[in-house]
Amino acid sequence: MMNILVTGANGQLGNEMRRVSKSSGNHYVFTDVAELDITDLNAIRRIIDKENIQVIVNCAAYTNVDKAEDDYATADLLNNKAVENLSMAAKESGSTLIHISTDYVFKGDRNIPCHEDWTTDPLGVYGITKLAGEKAILESGCRYLIFRTAWLYSPFGNNFVKTMQRLTSERETLNVVFDQVGTPTYAGDLAALIYKIIENNFLNRQGIYHYSNEGVCSWYDFAKEICALSGNCCDIQPCHSDEFPSKVKRPHFSVLDKTKVKKTFGITVPYWKDSLVKCIEELKQK
Repeated sequence: MMNILVTGANGQLGNEMRRVSKSSGNHYVFTDVAELDITDLNAIRRIIDKENIQVIVNCAAYTNVDKAEDDYATADLLNNKAVENLSMAAKESGSTLIHISTDYVFKGDRNIPCHEDWTTDPLGVYGITKLAGEKAILESGCRYLIFRTAWLYSPFGNNFVKTMQRLTSERETLNVVFDQVGTPTYAGDLAALIYKIIENNFLNRQGIYHYSNEGVCSWYDFAKEICALSGNCCDIQPCHSDEFPSKVKRPHFSVLDKTKVKKTFGITVPYWKDSLVKCIEELKQK
């Protein structure tokens, strides 16, 4: 039996990890900031020692892209320094660190899906601090698997799907950007992949991987689909990014190439619309 530490367990991915691991024969230890402060290296060491941890799944992050522009210190503390702590503790204990990163490490100015070995060039503080976290892991010498993902949503927490459900139920018209293109990711699908890797002990397949759902859409297309599946009547119109002034420049094309993850772990990645149907059905039941 393995002991697995999950950080950020109250977030979208952390909650999905709770769900998928319920039938596991392994022992999962779920923590959020109240149980474990990952900015405290000694606190991490203590829990690893106490619970005899072999795998750390880091679901904790500072994800508010706009706020990060005004709060570099906090974004860097959670996305970089805390990750460095986890990687140092993993190296010392011989455990494997599974870490979640982002499409925002890329500039997003090319019209072909991003490969893992592309040169990184983040546009804002969020991407810069997430990339710094990746580098901290690589420099630590710990055993690791890094998964870059994009446009994460789930029935938990705050996300684009739940925001669009609310807005399209309240308003008659809505403008949504159509010049930012990517792929939504259902957190339940990413959690299922991480769970498969742990349960099948594929932990020696180290590296950086890209994972999102299959297909391509703009935020406008995504919003239209959310509205239709939710049974709402709202006239959604496409608009340009510059109609919504923002401190941070977002990638215009951040589709992730998933060839490597599919080949390495022998998985089929669900199509984004199919996973969205699942999530919205669950939200309706709630």
